[in-house]
Amino acid sequence: MRSLRLPAALAALVLVASACSGEGAGGDSGGYPRNETLYTVGTLWGPPVNWNPIMRGSYTIGTVGLAYEPLFHYDAEEGEYVPWLAESDEWPDQETHVITLRDGMTWSDGEPIVAQDVVTTLEIGQMDVSYSHVWDYVESVEATGELEVTVSFSDSRPQQWMNWAYSHVIVPDHIWADKSQEEITDNPNSDPVGSGAYTYETHGDDRMVWKRNDDWWGTEVLGLEMKPTYIVDIVVESNEASMNLVRSGDVDMSNNFLPGIDQVIDGENITSYYDGPPYMQSANTAWLVLNHEHEALGDVEFRRALAHSINMDQIIEGPYSNLVEGANPTGLLPQWDEYIDHDLVDEKGYTYNPDEAVALLEEAGYLDEDGDGFVETPDGEPISLTLEVPSGWTDWMESASVIAANAQEVGINIEAAYPDFDLLVNNRNEGDFDMVVNNERQLSNTPWTYYDYLFQLPLREQQTTVNFGRYENEEVWSLVQELAAVPADDTEGAAEVSSRIQEIQLDELPAIPLWYNGLWSQQNNSVWTNWPSEQGYHGYAAMWDGWFEIGAIHTLAEIELAE
Repeated sequence: MRSLRLPAALAALVLVASACSGEGAGGDSGGYPRNETLYTVGTLWGPPVNWNPIMRGSYTIGTVGLAYEPLFHYDAEEGEYVPWLAESDEWPDQETHVITLRDGMTWSDGEPIVAQDVVTTLEIGQMDVSYSHVWDYVESVEATGELEVTVSFSDSRPQQWMNWAYSHVIVPDHIWADKSQEEITDNPNSDPVGSGAYTYETHGDDRMVWKRNDDWWGTEVLGLEMKPTYIVDIVVESNEASMNLVRSGDVDMSNNFLPGIDQVIDGENITSYYDGPPYMQSANTAWLVLNHEHEALGDVEFRRALAHSINMDQIIEGPYSNLVEGANPTGLLPQWDEYIDHDLVDEKGYTYNPDEAVALLEEAGYLDEDGDGFVETPDGEPISLTLEVPSGWTDWMESASVIAANAQEVGINIEAAYPDFDLLVNNRNEGDFDMVVNNERQLSNTPWTYYDYLFQLPLREQQTTVNFGRYENEEVWSLVQELAAVPADDTEGAAEVSSRIQEIQLDELPAIPLWYNGLWSQQNNSVWTNWPSEQGYHGYAAMWDGWFEIGAIHTLAEIELAE
């Protein structure tokens, strides 16, 4: 999906080094034995500069998951929370969560991990940081023992709270407690002291190097022995360069979208999770986000016509060469199937049907009165829409062109545009757009995260992470808050609330789910084997942010050296 950008000369150096050395993408210049080193690519978009786990979205990949860890992990396959830094927990009542940490754990500087570390981490949320919203419902946090933490809630939201507890890491009190706001949010934390299985080794303009922490508490307690001594994450210039590195064996795993990889995967030397289409597991949903402040896009009948106009098979078989699957009309990922009301989808869902799209437009008064081939508003005003995706994201660019062409076939005038990523983000956040494709929420412990993304209120001048389309519906937002309050282990209760949300969603179509974006991962088996697969180990081969906490850390213990 993303093209990695570095000066061409640097990219050439990376490729030349890998081609000549036969010792991995950096050769043996770093002193890393090939049979102890996992070379990866696809997560670094530029030189690594930040290891601050509080600065979500800015830190170098691996900072969270390899160096710093949360209280819990989440097993997405089993739908279960896995105690991590926490050894156990209990809910004496819906307003109180008592968490007991494991005894004997230490930070990478040798200091013990204690309850006060959790308290300090949460209290940092009272500053202006990415998780400040946790204090909308947390009333207090207290170390009620050396290893016991008691969290009290002013508003019980177990689904939302457990999302924080598994996806946000704990930092050491003895380093972070006295930091100022500026130090918390602006300091790159270049000497990270974490609790995890790997520690910072070194970095350069073209790579990040992590080294196994042989004193990691999880080796003995969890029985997880990390196989690579070193993980070297490489910066490259393009998807083509990434493909070359994977095919040559100089990189063991790529987390890039690689056009044409379906022609390269052979089930032996080059593998992915599935042997055939879609090859990759599903990671997140790509949504067509519509600006509801636009006259036509604010009309549900127009949105419904647009949904019927999109030929997803053309996108799946064209730009993606069957590397993705079309999304369910609810947008919920396949792993969340138990939360989908399939009867409701059968009743209220939509499919590609251009004749239906035309009929819906005509019935709602969208007619081509001037004969230019495109409909006008019921008031006779011309409609000209732009669908924006970032320049260089070739799969999305081609998909946007298909969506625009499909819409034009039913009389909706849409043109695809490819602005620079930063410009697109700025305009999207300010509401200065017609349509964009976005996929910024991924698989998690609860579909609440998707509904929070789609429906969160109140609207703000800058919508930086949620509800980019500025859709206002107090009823559905109250249901999202009701879902947040469902006990964390009550799947049936969460499914019931989700069904009520889906009824409004399918009636209103505030955003249109398109396809399930793949967990792009392809591996070369010449050095490391036993990667996750449909037939073997059911895990995730990914360095992406957020995936270590839902199972990818286990992959580093499961892979084996090739014979």
